Amino acid sequence: MIETDQILTSLDQASFVWDIAADTMTWGGGVKGLLPHFPADVLASASAFARRIEPVRSARNDAMADTSTQDAGTGVPYQVEYGLRLASSAPLIWIEETGRWFADASGRPVRAYGVMRAINERHAREEQLLRLSQQDPLTGELNRTQLIAALAEAIEEANRFRASFSFLVVAIDHLARINDAFGFDVADEVIREVAVRIRLRLRGGDALGRFSGNKLGLILKNCSTDDMKVAAERFLACIRDEVVPTKLGPVSVTISIGGVNVPRYARLTDDVISRAQEALEMAKTRRAGSFASWLPNVERDAQRRVNIRVTDEIVTALNDRRLVVAFEPVVRADTHEPAFYESLVRVQHDEGLVLAPDIVPVAEKLGLIRLVDHRVLELVLAELAASPLVQLSLNISPETTTDPDWWSSIEACLRANPSITQRLIVEITETVAIRHLDDVRHFVTRLKNHGCRIAIDDFGAGYTSFRNLRRLGVDIVKIDGAFVQNVVHSHDDRAFVQTLIDLARRLGLQTVAEWVQDAEAAALLRGWGCDYIQGRFIGLASDEKPWVAAAGAVRSSAATPRTVLGGSL
Repeated sequence: MIETDQILTSLDQASFVWDIAADTMTWGGGVKGLLPHFPADVLASASAFARRIEPVRSARNDAMADTSTQDAGTGVPYQVEYGLRLASSAPLIWIEETGRWFADASGRPVRAYGVMRAINERHAREEQLLRLSQQDPLTGELNRTQLIAALAEAIEEANRFRASFSFLVVAIDHLARINDAFGFDVADEVIREVAVRIRLRLRGGDALGRFSGNKLGLILKNCSTDDMKVAAERFLACIRDEVVPTKLGPVSVTISIGGVNVPRYARLTDDVISRAQEALEMAKTRRAGSFASWLPNVERDAQRRVNIRVTDEIVTALNDRRLVVAFEPVVRADTHEPAFYESLVRVQHDEGLVLAPDIVPVAEKLGLIRLVDHRVLELVLAELAASPLVQLSLNISPETTTDPDWWSSIEACLRANPSITQRLIVEITETVAIRHLDDVRHFVTRLKNHGCRIAIDDFGAGYTSFRNLRRLGVDIVKIDGAFVQNVVHSHDDRAFVQTLIDLARRLGLQTVAEWVQDAEAAALLRGWGCDYIQGRFIGLASDEKPWVAAAGAVRSSAATPRTVLGGSL
């Protein structure tokens, strides 16, 4: 029969008996395989053995003291892990000790026996998992979770000791371009090199971590607002002044930095992060490769309050079905007969329709514009289906051009009511067309295939060329009202508007002049060949529906049925 010591030896384990009172240890088989270089005197003395334990020499005794179980005569089980190093130059051996200790009459441990085994591989795996849970695998710095935990700790420390520190968010500019041009491997090299360069310029107590894809977070201890600016300029220079070497060649990189001083300008973790990111956006807006520090701003705080108020108003109005549309007439420049009506967002209150100029910009900024666009589409399509004598236009946001739910709604309605298509005009702002030319061209083609017409709104505010207009295949150009409202008094505006009208006519595009203020401006526009006008001179948006009265007149008249109100554009 195989002896127990033989089994332990084959498993690289060793058994022992520890006389705690006498400070002696007696070993069974396997100890030479487990601890081959440990001399006999070290193995025989429990205190000599303990002096080789890391990181805490009393780990074995502490494991026995930690239990609340009393020895009832059968012993108390325990388990402990520790490192063993024979000398400072010797390798560390990680040990798992499992045993049972026995107490004397007073309840103190006096004897123990058990088994030890080496767990170097398991400990290495656990250490690696721990590092992965705390460190970013690409840069080797703190991951986001640990960075935020370090930030919270720094805030608590600053409050306790009345100190200050700075938190910076560093963004690598145009990293997406590097991805597209060289691939993700090169982009990873850039992120890693930026982290290395910044790390070399940090002090001992500072912290660096990966905040997000192209962003790093820095905690600069004992750092005032002025110190933060100096440090940020140093970080900017170390990246800007030397190219980043990669396997595909050198890459020129810049970073933008936003920072906030804590606790002077933020006392909560979320506030610190949001304000540092606000400062980063300010830096990137100003110029890529620059630094901005967050400071109190009355206008920004007021806008934030407006955002909160308008967001609540939008959601409440949508839920209560109080988000409605008003209709602004667009008339023929020569006869002033209605051609179509532009559908504009309004909020219904007890006192009537309320102009809400903040709704669209705030909704776009905060991601609510899809809900607004869906509601407007629903109202416009319902009105077109109910009123066969009207043509309506609606405005859409950039996000809506690729929104599958919006497309599902409009295509289902157009298939159910084919007559609507000829009376629906979809307006896209020029700035949207500039930024997303290919997407907008696909959007325009898809709508025109259904029979709808497309208008470019606020033309002249951006830089869309007439060549792009031809590529987009739009039907109508709406000239930005900023150029039209002073056309009577401004020579430059007259020249600009007249040129736009002439070029549009040569390209076969119809024109609408917005913000027409008076009869003199209307006469000028008519003389230049503008097709349609709208604005204060014609009439502002209201909830009135003149086409409903016109439809009643048609039904009561015995005359030959008339064409659609305003004719076709």
